[in-house]
Amino acid sequence: MTGLSVSTGSTSGAAFCGHCGEPYDGGDGPPSSAHRECGARLAMEPPRYCAACRRRMKVQVTPLGWSAECSRHGVLVP
Repeated sequence: MTGLSVSTGSTSGAAFCGHCGEPYDGGDGPPSSAHRECGARLAMEPPRYCAACRRRMKVQVTPLGWSAECSRHGVLVP
């Protein structure tokens, strides 16, 4: 499904952490301290893992922003 845009909104509801790729343990409650640190890093960096399927994404960082692409879910938009 190339070209599909997926929002990178908040990590709540996501199955996996976008920074470390581990299962997201927040659910409806607060995440563990490890994933709070990941959330802080994701505020400054693009996600490296797809939150839906845990695949490593192709990430390109430019002076104007970033783009990330999952082979299954398409392009993520900031």
